[in-house]
Amino acid sequence: MTTYRAAADRYERLQYRRAGRSGLDLPALSLGLWQKFGADYPFEKQREIVLHAFDLGITHFDNANRYGPPFRAAEKFFGHVLRTDLAPYRDELILTTKAGNPIGPSPYFKGGSRKSLLTSLEHSLRDLGTEYVDIFYHHRADPSTPLEETAGALVSAVQQGKALYVGVSNYPTAAAHTMAELLRAAGVPLLVHQPRYSIFDRGPEKSGLLDLAGADGFGLVAYSPLAQGLLTDKYLAGRIPAGARAANSTFLSPEQIDDVYRERAAALNGIARDRGQSLAQLALQWVLRRPEITTALIGASSTGQLDHNVAALDFPPLTEAELTLIDQHGIHGTAQRT
Repeated sequence: MTTYRAAADRYERLQYRRAGRSGLDLPALSLGLWQKFGADYPFEKQREIVLHAFDLGITHFDNANRYGPPFRAAEKFFGHVLRTDLAPYRDELILTTKAGNPIGPSPYFKGGSRKSLLTSLEHSLRDLGTEYVDIFYHHRADPSTPLEETAGALVSAVQQGKALYVGVSNYPTAAAHTMAELLRAAGVPLLVHQPRYSIFDRGPEKSGLLDLAGADGFGLVAYSPLAQGLLTDKYLAGRIPAGARAANSTFLSPEQIDDVYRERAAALNGIARDRGQSLAQLALQWVLRRPEITTALIGASSTGQLDHNVAALDFPPLTEAELTLIDQHGIHGTAQRT
C-alpha cells in the first residue's frame, strides 16, 4: 500500500495555459514518457520522477502505445503508479495515449483505420488501468486511410466515453486543417496537435501550423523542445558523455554532434548565461513564448533535472533583442538528420 500523499502546494507554482478554444487548461510544462519509462530503466526511479512531477503541479502525462521498450511498457508502468499511488488523484490528472505508429507486423498494429485506433485504445485503457483517457491521439497521419475514417474513429472514442478529447500528432498542416474541420462537423473539436518544435526545429513556423492553430482553435503540445538534448550543455565540451542519447538512442546519432552544431549551441549558451540561466531553460522559454503553444513536453532522468527545467518558468520573458540573437544562431535544421 502506498504512503504517497501529493504536495499540498502543488498548484501554487506552475502556470496553466488554455488549450486552444476549449475549456481545458494544461500546465506550461508536461511530462512525456517517450523515453526512459520502459523496461530498460529502474521502476523506482521512474516512479520517483512521476510523483515528483505531480508534486510540482505537472498534471499532464503524455503516453503512447509505442513508448517503451518494449511497446506498451510505458503505459503499463504508468498504470502501476496510477493504481498504487495516484488513484486518489485521477480527477486531477490529464492522461493521454496515442495509436497509429507501428507497434508490430500486423496491418492492424499501425495506421489510421477504425480497427487499428479503437483496438489500440482498448489495450491502452487496460494497461493504464483507467476507464478513459483525457486525450486520445492519432499518432501520425496515414495517407493510405481516408481522413474521414480516422476522424470517425476519434469521434467514436469520445462518444463511447473512452476519451474526453482527441488530438493528432505529426500531421502535415493541410491534413491537420482537414481533420479539424471533420471533427468540428461531428461535434468533437480537435483539442490539440502535437508537433516537434524547438530553436533548432522551426517546422511549425515554416509550415504555417502556428497560424493554423489560432485559426482552427486547437492548442499545440510541443515535443522535443530541447531537441533530444542538443539544446542543453551536455555536448558543449566536445565529447559525448556516457549514457547520453547521442551514445545510445535511435533518435540521435554521434554524427549529428558536429562542429557547426557546437558553434551554434555555444552561442545560444552564451545568451542563456547572460540571462543567468541554462541553455535548456532558455530553450523552454523560447518555445513557450508563443501563445499558440499550450504546453511543452519534457522528459526527465532524475527529479533534479525536472526541478531544473521547471525553474525555466521563473525567469523574465525574452526580450526582442534576445529573440533576434537567438534567431541568428538557432538555425532550423541544425544537427537534424537529412
